[in-house]
Order: sequence, then structure tokens, then C-alpha cells
Amino acid sequence: MKRFLQWSFLLLVTILFFGCSNNKEDGAGTELAIAAAASLTDALTELKYTYEKENDGVFINLNFGSSRKLATQIEQGAPADVFLSASTEDMTRMKENGLVIESSIVNFTGNSLVLITNKSYPEPVSSFEQLDANGFDHLSIGEPETVPAGRYTKEVLENLQMWMPLQSKLVMGSDVRQVLTHVEMGNADYGIVYASDAFVSDKVTVVTEADSAMHSPIVYPGAVVKDTEHPQEAENFLKFVASEEGRAVLKKHGFK
Repeated sequence: MKRFLQWSFLLLVTILFFGCSNNKEDGAGTELAIAAAASLTDALTELKYTYEKENDGVFINLNFGSSRKLATQIEQGAPADVFLSASTEDMTRMKENGLVIESSIVNFTGNSLVLITNKSYPEPVSSFEQLDANGFDHLSIGEPETVPAGRYTKEVLENLQMWMPLQSKLVMGSDVRQVLTHVEMGNADYGIVYASDAFVSDKVTVVTEADSAMHSPIVYPGAVVKDTEHPQEAENFLKFVASEEGRAVLKKHGFK
């Protein structure tokens, strides 16, 4: 009897395995790979579940990172159906290299830049101008060469003539979420992130928001990747992100 049950179990597993394999081969489902800026993590995760629930047979795989690194990965052949960037600069690069469908490009949201500190930090400053190289140990920012938030931050600090004086205090993050983590864990006294990143953390306090006149406009463009094998499905998902429903979710997570 025991041997019969073992064989029955193995037979069931085999049937299920081949059944699933055949369904995938028959095109029962569509998997979309979405390369998205790290700052979109929480909002896009919510949108993923909503979209999959409303679109039976479509499965969304999310790959988060800095916009420049994601663009480089796609340039090097990494699979992606949709690219959601945190800067127009990286999207322009993708367009000029012929890696996205130009007609699909859409600006779907925006953001602002904020100075944050850990909630336990004693007597924080109240403005960017008050940041003094001698008044704290570390300021975490995104790497300007690869992280859009880092590029915007550099523009602000350069306009305030503080970029060079603060060099010895800077702790670079590989993406904006790493900057947030540095401040949450107390590895940096201050950090500069997007308002949407600070919004999701209960461990940091927003000191102040950067004057938008001091940096390039923070715009998030999205596009369908040219080499996608599912152009219509990819376009449908991008339209959903840019729709009123999608924008409402983004706004709920601190985007503009």
C-alpha cells in the first residue's frame, strides 16, 4: 500500500509538471519583464498585483535598480519589455540608441527631492543651506554617474556652492533606496532622496524639500523596449501605469 501511494504521488507530480509545461508552450500566459527605477518599488509592486488581477494570464516580473544601470543592462542584451526611468536623460539615451519604441514614450509621474535624517538624530538642521561639513559625519546620496537622484542632488549642492566642501562627507549609494537604508540604519547622519522614498519609511524625518529651481525637472518617462516579444501587452501595461488609476496609486505613494 505504501509503495502504491508513492507511485501515485510521483505520477501526480509528473502530470502536473508536464501540464504546466504544455500550458506555457501553448502561450497560456504572458510574462512581462519590467525594468524600473528603484524609487518605484512600492508603488509599482502594488500596480503589479492590481494589473495581474485585472488581466488574467499576464504575469509581471519587476527588476528594480538605478535608471542608468538598468539602461546599460538593456543595452547589453538583458531581457526587458518596458523601461520605467527616473530621468529623461536615461530615456533619451535609450531612444538615441534605438532601444525603445519612440512613439510609446510617456511621462507618467514626477517627484521632488528631500533632505532626510534618522528620527533619533539629535538637533537636525532645518535646510540644505545649513549643512556644514564640520557639523556632521556623513551625508548619503545616490552616485551621480548612475543614479538620477544623485545627479539632481549634485545640481542642488553645486548651486548652493556646497558640492566640493562636502566631498569628504559623502557616502554614495548604488540607488536611491540604498541611500534611504543608510539613513534608516544610522550609517549616515543625513541623506537626500525622493519624497516618495521618505514617504514609505517610518524611520526617517524629512528635514526640508529642495527648491525645484535648483535642479532639473524630476520627470519619470516610460517606454516599450524595442526588442520586446510582447509589444501589445507591454504597451497595455505602460498605458495602465500612466492611466488615472495608475497615477492615483503613484500619488498615494508620494509621487507627484
